[in-house]
Amino acid sequence: MSEEANKKQYSADSIQALEGMEHVRMRPSMYIGDVGVRGLHHLVYEVVDNSIDEAMAGHCDAIDVIINENNSISVKDNGRGIPVDLHKKEGVSALQVVMTKIGAGGKFDKDSYKVSGGLHGVGVSCVNALSDHLKATVYRDGKIWEQEYEKGKAMYPVKAVGDTTDRGTAVTFLPDPTIFQQTIEFNYDTLASRMRELAYLNKGITITLMDKRQKDDKGEFPIETFHSEEGLKEFVRFLDGNRQPIIGHVISMEGEKNDIPVEVAMIYNDSYAENLHSYVNNINTHEGGTHLAGFRRGLTTSLKKYADASGMLDKLKFEIAGDDFREGLTAIISVKVAEPQFEGQTKTKLGNREVTSAVSQAVSEMLEIYLEEHPDDAKTIVQKVILAAQARHAAKKAREMVQRKTVMSIGGLPGKLADCSETDPQACEVFLVEGDSAGGTAKMGRDRNFQAILPLRGKILNVEKAMQHKVFENEEIKNIFTALGVTIGTEEDSKELNLTKLRYHKIVIMCDADVDGSHIATLILTFFFRYMRELVEGGHVYIATPPLYLLKKGKKMRYAWSDKERDQYNEEMGGSASVQRYKGLGEMNAEQLWDTTMNPEFRTLRQVTIDNGTEADRIFSMLMGDEVPPRREFIEKNAIYANIDV
Repeated sequence: MSEEANKKQYSADSIQALEGMEHVRMRPSMYIGDVGVRGLHHLVYEVVDNSIDEAMAGHCDAIDVIINENNSISVKDNGRGIPVDLHKKEGVSALQVVMTKIGAGGKFDKDSYKVSGGLHGVGVSCVNALSDHLKATVYRDGKIWEQEYEKGKAMYPVKAVGDTTDRGTAVTFLPDPTIFQQTIEFNYDTLASRMRELAYLNKGITITLMDKRQKDDKGEFPIETFHSEEGLKEFVRFLDGNRQPIIGHVISMEGEKNDIPVEVAMIYNDSYAENLHSYVNNINTHEGGTHLAGFRRGLTTSLKKYADASGMLDKLKFEIAGDDFREGLTAIISVKVAEPQFEGQTKTKLGNREVTSAVSQAVSEMLEIYLEEHPDDAKTIVQKVILAAQARHAAKKAREMVQRKTVMSIGGLPGKLADCSETDPQACEVFLVEGDSAGGTAKMGRDRNFQAILPLRGKILNVEKAMQHKVFENEEIKNIFTALGVTIGTEEDSKELNLTKLRYHKIVIMCDADVDGSHIATLILTFFFRYMRELVEGGHVYIATPPLYLLKKGKKMRYAWSDKERDQYNEEMGGSASVQRYKGLGEMNAEQLWDTTMNPEFRTLRQVTIDNGTEADRIFSMLMGDEVPPRREFIEKNAIYANIDV
């Protein structure tokens, strides 16, 4: 055999047997989902989850999270402290085992933790493996114990560095920039949203979040304290703060069914959206699962029984469907399961069958008591259900019109759609463009092989405030459905999106870089979040980023996407460049639009993701709902347009 053939031979020597920590560093996405912004923040959640597990076991009530000056993170709790004595099997301190061995930890010992979020056992050791540097400090048995690590490897044995009367664990870690190449900068609001969520889910715990990277106007570091005495009841009020309730109380219960702790809180509002948020051991199961199925069953059974007995349904000419009972409902379902069966490491869907009946029973009992004790609220809820059923019936007819138009041949596509010649959806992209003027420029500038253009007339319908049949009757929204080739379930009670005939795998929202453009983009995103969420979750929705400025000096030209870039480029061009501010896409010629915004080689597309479903729901209801003060406050805090041209 030649030397060349020998090199190519696939033998036992070709198999790499990687140690756990090395495997985490080589394949980090297998453990934390991705190495982008979401994965970066997941590191913090893994460390905090350890402290929350201590709290759930009754040993901790205070957790401090600090973003340090160098963008490292410190998490400290007042729990029992990770054991530091010798681990007999490994021959080193238990702290070192927990920090450096994948699958090690107290979560597998039912005597230590009855329920836990981090049951896969990759939590803090995974964080250690993906950190440039990590320091663990344990306050236990009257001593302060310490160990540091570089890229997951211990720098020295665990040692005592002082005496203390405190107890608990402190972990400080700096993410490895060679792993997280996109960014290692933590977003304060993202972390605050998760800490707030954890405080609501675990009432009685106090979580503080401090940012030491920049002082505020008072010369102090921003700090927030999250604490809830009522738990999910407060959580529901917080989420529904921008909607108008139609009943006087939050309906809630907390108890145990079949040895499974179940906590539920819900309220009805005057909106047309269904907002169900489910958690298992503090993990947001955004794909739902058996606990959500149990909630729906219990809700439908109890309300239908009451509605039938009330006689209010007698004149209704068609059956009430499951969706009708959930229109205008905001609910949070939280269960604690000793041995949860999740689908995959991302822990987004619960599979334990026994949880369905436990939640269903709990919800049925809760509702029966509430409806009996609050007859006025009960009547209001049933009236809401009847209106929802009538609206659904009207929406079904409107939806069938969309379906008929969508399943037609190419002649059934919207007249304004400039389609592409490529037929493979994975290679195709469609730009949803604001207005005919920009649409015309985009049509001239695009690559006709794989880029389609759908101009949208003005501002599309605000679906947050519209009944379902009005949404499906709207011409621009019908055009979006038809152009994309997607349909909604044909069953009366189904809102599921059928993506089998999706015509483009990249859907790009391209609006002007001004206030009006941002409003239109938000209207489109609201529509996708409420009616095409599967497209967002599948990673198909993007936002284009056209430049804000064109700088010219002689024959030199440069585009700038921010005020900072504009000033920097102007300085580099000698400080005397002429600056043009683009007020709209239509101000660019076709070549400029292609070069800056549409050319895959040079453009920047921002992928739309849902990091936190409950927070996304709250923000959309605030931005697009009826309540003005919270919207004004949000805009003032987040405004990026200092000068508005009228």
